Amino acid sequence: MRAAYYNRLGPAAEVIEVGELAAPRPAPGEVLVQIRASGVNPHDVKKRSGWIAHEADFPVIPHGDGAGAIVEVGDGVPAARIGERVWMCRAGRLSSSGTAAERVAVAAELARPLPAAMSFAEGACIAVPAVTAHTALLRDGPVAGKTVLVAGGAGAVGHLAIQLAKQEGAKVIATVSSEAKARHARAGGADESIDYRREDVVERVRAITEGAGVDRIIEVDFGTNIAIDHAVLKPAGIIASYSSTRVPEPVLPYYPLAFKGVTVHFVQAFIMAPEALAAMLDDIDSRLAAGTLAPTVARRFPLAETALAHETLEAGGHIGGIVVEIEDGAH
Repeated sequence: MRAAYYNRLGPAAEVIEVGELAAPRPAPGEVLVQIRASGVNPHDVKKRSGWIAHEADFPVIPHGDGAGAIVEVGDGVPAARIGERVWMCRAGRLSSSGTAAERVAVAAELARPLPAAMSFAEGACIAVPAVTAHTALLRDGPVAGKTVLVAGGAGAVGHLAIQLAKQEGAKVIATVSSEAKARHARAGGADESIDYRREDVVERVRAITEGAGVDRIIEVDFGTNIAIDHAVLKPAGIIASYSSTRVPEPVLPYYPLAFKGVTVHFVQAFIMAPEALAAMLDDIDSRLAAGTLAPTVARRFPLAETALAHETLEAGGHIGGIVVEIEDGAH
């Protein structure tokens, strides 16, 4: 099968190759999916570059998210599943075989129904962003009647977090870095947007909330924003952080946070009890089927340009997910 892969860590253009590799077969409890679209997430580029330390079993086929159709099932999986359109998560979690390939084998329970109204490209943008947003927003209980600040509200996670928060009855404030991203955040349901490059976030949040502050913060860059977060968070408020890219080893203002009784949760998609993950995926499926949760596709690249897809994600500035399409015209 054709696949994108790398045999060493480093810059995308230097290490990612596209060629023929052995096709996988489904083990018991797995399904084999013909991939039509592969989603690129920040974790994927950090892993490939060596930014995230890990022991790689080369060659590595990158990407854990994707969408396609089931073409074969392993023992214990109903044959009736063959032909299903699915989105998937955690591909390659126990191996080095991700979704940047024509076929991938995944646990049957992690291949989820893709609504007929959704494209494969959209399906490839669901898993990590949706699970991260869902965990960050709802792990600490209901948000109805609360005010939620979503940092990076135009990002893949932030945009879905806004949608979820509005569905759950919260007032949502989003920070963004441009007017285009402000429009995208508002289209997702944000009540207010703040351009952190032009406006004082603390002052704007205080004005919007009439000095009360926010109940929860969905944080995309913890180390960079911790001072802002402390300033705008209500007593006993919650910060749910899923990244700290610019300051990977932040220094915490312990007592200012402690005297407010702040809870800080570090969110990593999929690290939870199996039953909790199953319930979350069921909830995400229900929202997708109802059309109330909608990812955005920013850019699409053919398999041969997987390295360029990685570089595009690293460059930033896009609105939505980055997708590698395994076949031209995937739909």
